Amino acid sequence: MRAAIPAALILVWLIVFGLGGASFGRLSDVVVNEQAQFLPATAEATEVNELQADFRDADAIPAIVVAAADSELDDGQLAAIEDLRERVLAVDGVLPDESSPVIPSDDGEAAQFVATIASGDEALPSNDVVAEIRTVLEEHPVDGAETAVTGPAGFTADLAGAFSGIDGLLLAVALLAVFLILIVVYRSPLLPVLVLLTSLTALCASVLVVVSLAAAGILPISGQTQGILFILVIGAATDYALLYIARYQEALTRHERRWDATWAALKGAWEPIVASGGTVIVGLLILLASQLTSNKILGPVAAIGIGFALLASLTLLPALLLWAGRVAFWPRRVRASDAADPAPAIGDDPTEGRGLWAAVGRLVAKRPRTVWIVSTLVLATMCLGLSQLKADGVPTSEFVLGESQARDGQDLLGEHFPAGSGTPAVIIGPEGDLQEMADLALATDGVDSVTVLSEDATAGQAPVTEDGIQAFGPPGTPAPEPTVVDGEVLLQATLSDPADSLEAEATVAELRTVLDDVGEDVLVGGSTAVALDTVDASLADLALIIPLVLGAILVILMLLLRAIVAPVLLIASVVLSFGAALGVSALVFEGVFGFPGADPSVPLFAFVFLVALGVDYNIFLMTRVREESVAHGTRAGIIRGLRLTGGVITSAGLVLAATFAALGVLPILFLVQISFIVAFGVLLDTFLVRTLLVPALSYDLGRVIWQPSKLARGAR
Repeated sequence: MRAAIPAALILVWLIVFGLGGASFGRLSDVVVNEQAQFLPATAEATEVNELQADFRDADAIPAIVVAAADSELDDGQLAAIEDLRERVLAVDGVLPDESSPVIPSDDGEAAQFVATIASGDEALPSNDVVAEIRTVLEEHPVDGAETAVTGPAGFTADLAGAFSGIDGLLLAVALLAVFLILIVVYRSPLLPVLVLLTSLTALCASVLVVVSLAAAGILPISGQTQGILFILVIGAATDYALLYIARYQEALTRHERRWDATWAALKGAWEPIVASGGTVIVGLLILLASQLTSNKILGPVAAIGIGFALLASLTLLPALLLWAGRVAFWPRRVRASDAADPAPAIGDDPTEGRGLWAAVGRLVAKRPRTVWIVSTLVLATMCLGLSQLKADGVPTSEFVLGESQARDGQDLLGEHFPAGSGTPAVIIGPEGDLQEMADLALATDGVDSVTVLSEDATAGQAPVTEDGIQAFGPPGTPAPEPTVVDGEVLLQATLSDPADSLEAEATVAELRTVLDDVGEDVLVGGSTAVALDTVDASLADLALIIPLVLGAILVILMLLLRAIVAPVLLIASVVLSFGAALGVSALVFEGVFGFPGADPSVPLFAFVFLVALGVDYNIFLMTRVREESVAHGTRAGIIRGLRLTGGVITSAGLVLAATFAALGVLPILFLVQISFIVAFGVLLDTFLVRTLLVPALSYDLGRVIWQPSKLARGAR
């Protein structure tokens, strides 16, 4: 059985590794990067998106093709743009009947047309269609003019292109960083391979399950969620592996037989590993309470990943190390000794000895109050940077860092057309209120023009002015009739500002306010409204999720440590650390990188990751402190626990910081910001909070930290 059980575990996990590895190729087929897909069902923009399907023959997403020159376009250039339009409309996936004619700008220096792209389950991916349109533009340039594809379809394609490095570049950078850290930590050629095999197997299992759920329509995922899943699984599985390896190496010094050492290591490691993983899983599953669907999706997807990281670190890794035995640590020799103490080098006085952690222990023991007060002041000073945090949303054009044809095209549009051309606000309301809705919209600052959907009009749109619906053609031409569906009409308001700008969002918010005077059944949607409702939902989630996560983690810590005081101190320290990390990050984002701001979900995700993962290291520390306190007393137990866990927790912190930093290789603003905040915050937790603040504060308070358990009433 001692041979069969480990062999069976390794075989099962290798099968999962193979199946999951094959699922990586299916990820691109199930990933969705359209912002509207992740709005709450109750959002006004979501209702408008659903109602629009009744007004149009097909689900569609607009791509705006713009051509601009330094001087007025001549007849040859206009003819070339008309020819370009015909070629674009012939691209597979473009809906010619839903697209617009060529529209010259008032200054005559630019022209644009909308190429409407079919979307939905049966349609070609819009990213592929945009790529083909851009190829057409490259192969048929307009002499003397710059051309670009922008609009919602253009931005979605650029975003998908930025995410294209997830499967290759992101994984390669993360795994290389982890491998190098493990080589430095263990100075062993075999042990890092076993750890990375465990982490990759956990990731493959996660991908297998997530892809299956996404393909079944149960759990849609985005590129953002995919990237976070990869990093979380690799980082967490490696952290749990480091903790188990530390226990296994310690057990090998007390047991001659590998089987006995394995059981001893599992007995010592399973509780903190399960508690740490459980804390992260609970924190992630609380995201199910979010309004924003993208947050709800991230919760279970990431929780699945952490679950497999737990399983792999407590089953596959022990089986692999049982197989390898002491050879895993080669060239370092790990021999069994007769010492009963698992750390005989510490001795009766834990403050004595050589090495870094002995020196840290002496500092904490000699000046505990000074250490924790200074540490707290340092963190509080870092928190002052929170005043510079701008997390009220960023324009869609800023989502992608570096080159973006859609952003360049948006700039061209803004120079020659109303900046919101091609991506108007959509107004749906009663047919009888059409003129009143149009008048109120036209009177709203930031609205350039209004049209009504009409099957009788050219390109399906007829302009609406104070004098009613206008006709195209010679005088006397009758005005087209609006398209009416269930007694409602669809108006489109072209905005003066870029559709993805904060100014445009303010205009949409004002439109909703003034149109409420017409009736509550008048709805305002469109791309700008999607961004506005996303920000509103994110802010609501921030206020709801943070207290829920704190409460849940506090309960877990109380159950784990059988105390109240210590868990409260741990939660307070992690929250202070989070504030410090966010404060420093806000200063770096504005003063160093010059970022335009941040999405409200950035501090929310950073909080969930940092609080849950930061508590991990405190769990590793305090579970060992409690174990040592039972045998040696609280203050001696604190120093012994600090020395025994110092190396492994520092290594784990470096690994997790490196894996999150790897997210920064993807040119996505959200992921770059998350990578910096979490990586910096993890290092802060590792080297300041867990190393100095928590031990010093606990040492200063003494056994009172275990109140109200029996351990608080001990002699020391």
